[in-house]
Amino acid sequence: MPLKDLEVAEKIAPGASNKLRWVEPTLRFCRTELGLDPGDSYQSYLDTKGQAISYVVTAAHPLALVPYLWSFPFVGQVPYKGYFDEGDAQKEADRLRKEGFEALVGPAGAFSTLGWFDDPLLSHLLRYDRAILSEIVFHELFHNTLYINGAGAFNESSANFIGHRAAMDFFRARFGADSAEYLSATQAWDDEREFGGFIAEMARTLGDLYGRDIPRADKLRLREDVFARSKAEWLRRIADRPNHRFRAFSQRPLNNAVLMHYVVYLKDLDLFEALYDSCGRDLVRTIETLRRAVADGGEPFAALRAWLAKHGKEQTAAAH
Repeated sequence: MPLKDLEVAEKIAPGASNKLRWVEPTLRFCRTELGLDPGDSYQSYLDTKGQAISYVVTAAHPLALVPYLWSFPFVGQVPYKGYFDEGDAQKEADRLRKEGFEALVGPAGAFSTLGWFDDPLLSHLLRYDRAILSEIVFHELFHNTLYINGAGAFNESSANFIGHRAAMDFFRARFGADSAEYLSATQAWDDEREFGGFIAEMARTLGDLYGRDIPRADKLRLREDVFARSKAEWLRRIADRPNHRFRAFSQRPLNNAVLMHYVVYLKDLDLFEALYDSCGRDLVRTIETLRRAVADGGEPFAALRAWLAKHGKEQTAAAH
């Protein structure tokens, strides 16, 4: 249904209209302040009746933090595959497990068709507060602006960065830097970066283990020790922060497929922050620079590092 029909949405999900009213200002901010074109995405509302409408499969080798890749026309290789039917997703996961991979199936919180279709706002997203809802919308719409074929981790982590920073700018402009919405958006990004750094530490430890010349059985046993120590360490780090966005990690069963999901979405977030700083903390300038930095092809993370090494200091000086 069209978002303008807020009364109908309210009957479907009490309280929905209050959050739906924030979608149009978010889309307008994309167009007028960020220079992004949302097209006709998020102009309609889809009641999912509390159910996920798609499921994502992620997989990895048990002794290598390298994602299993699926190939598709137009978008190239990607480290996940989506299904509208949970049974089909489970069948794919079972196939991969029989081939020796570890696999994870989970509901997709949101998705982007990269501008090919007009993506609807899914009703289950309304369980989030306004800060997270806006961040998700900005994240998905950024995929319409920059998407590099075959670079799944870069696409997701860059959209993650843009989504959070755009939400912070949006709420600061609308309510000020002391508002609850801005502070919530800022805390969400701080949590994301902190956890991303922790996952990177864990990935390095596991990479060293998997590279050792020891029997497979020993690697599998020792990785369980890494999993247990890491969960305990994470719980210790956030012991006094009961509302941390990733607090549940310490209770989650782990394998390489689970970790690859985190690696894909949280990879090198501080690299994007470094670009943001070099652009005078101007998000529009950062988006333009990010597009230029990866325009010539090649591995995009490496291209961004090379751009920062060459231009970072002069860009920062020009911004001031």
